[in-house]
Amino acid sequence: MIRFLLGRLGESALAVLGVVTIVFIVTRLLGDPAILMLPVGATPEQLASFRAELGIDRPLVVQYADFLWNAVRGDFGRSFQHNRPAIEVVAERMPATLELASSAIALGLLIGGGAGMIAAMNRGTALEVFVMLLALLGQATPVFWLGLMLILFFAVDLGWFPTGGAGTFWHLALPALTLATFTSASIARLLRSSVIDVLREDYVRTARAKGLLPRTVMVWHIARNALIPVATMVGILAGELLGGSVITETVFAWPGVGRVIIQAIEVKDFPVVQAGIMMIAVTFVSINFLVDLLYGVLDPRIRLR
Repeated sequence: MIRFLLGRLGESALAVLGVVTIVFIVTRLLGDPAILMLPVGATPEQLASFRAELGIDRPLVVQYADFLWNAVRGDFGRSFQHNRPAIEVVAERMPATLELASSAIALGLLIGGGAGMIAAMNRGTALEVFVMLLALLGQATPVFWLGLMLILFFAVDLGWFPTGGAGTFWHLALPALTLATFTSASIARLLRSSVIDVLREDYVRTARAKGLLPRTVMVWHIARNALIPVATMVGILAGELLGGSVITETVFAWPGVGRVIIQAIEVKDFPVVQAGIMMIAVTFVSINFLVDLLYGVLDPRIRLR
């Protein structure tokens, strides 16, 4: 078990290092922030002085080495735009992103898990076709369009929810539902296929032949084994929601990390971009590390190997 944990921790560290290296290089290719931030007509001397002040006049290798050393200590430099530590700019937005992502995952598991089980247990019926059709529509619907439609219907026409912002459950409901639509559709389709595969296993027929209650067979023999691929899917979806919810955050004016990263890219605020990507990468890797540990809980055979 110790070897397994150390191996996963090493892989996680390499993944974070790879993401940070790519982001560091790409942000340097976006352009010169000094030209953007200084007034039009700034002299070459002013540009050179400002680049030296920002630390972007040195060779890339030196900048990269300094960046890694500072990142280990949690120092990503000062934001060019906000003139304060970049990690503070990102950290104050991270709770909003985690709140939105976790709400969308929980709602997706509730809706998608129920829909997938219903479709699997009613295989070959009209109910299965209807549920899978809804799941297909959920995966095919663009997030920005769905968000706008929800705003127009529930916020503008009915007035049940605010059109944007954050702070209360009513602000969270529509963006969480928007993200949960795709999440629940993906989970429903995967869980249906997984349950159907498990139903063909010998141990399920044996459990039923022993006279176990249907509820016991469903919980301890079918659902537990069918959730293994779903756990992997949830880990991947969690990472996508953390970094890819920028469209939803923009539509609903949700003050999350994705939105602040996009704003930082527009003004070439490298420290904020790097701090944001680093925080998302660490969170994503941590979630998948926990999913790896969850495999051993769901399936003792994985734990023994």
